Amino acid sequence: MSLLQEWRDFAYGHDDNTKEGQDFWLSYFQIEKGIYEQLLSNPTEVVTGSVKSLADRYITTISMMVGFLDGINDSLKTPNPIEEMTEDTVVSLDIDLEKLYYNMVGAKAQWLYELPMWKTLLSDEKRKELYKESRSASTVVKGPKIGRNDPCPCGSGKKYKFCCGR
Repeated sequence: MSLLQEWRDFAYGHDDNTKEGQDFWLSYFQIEKGIYEQLLSNPTEVVTGSVKSLADRYITTISMMVGFLDGINDSLKTPNPIEEMTEDTVVSLDIDLEKLYYNMVGAKAQWLYELPMWKTLLSDEKRKELYKESRSASTVVKGPKIGRNDPCPCGSGKKYKFCCGR
């Protein structure tokens, strides 16, 4: 089993409604916040290393580091091969700052997108723009309701109730 699958089975196996589950996620989020604070304090440095060395560098377990890498992977300029990574896989944290901020807002990770470092990394206008864009991306807009006796939108020429409405 891959490290990523082990992390996902372990992490998502915790029930958020139990004290143990809540404690686990609070612990993870504190570790995640600490890593982001260090990364965003020096945004020009591209951090690279094996999964194990990064876990040592950020004083966490390999499992928690894998969780962090899973979360940040979509915000990197070049994603890491997280599906098949091992402790010795060398990964790079070359962050796309705008994408990272956008994804943090999308994940509703307020404790991350409100870190004070963002004020020096992205302008107020850019943060507002990314915030609005991320929030509207998750807004579902419903089309007009199709009545039973309306023509079917598939173009068959039949009434909806006799075609796709079944």
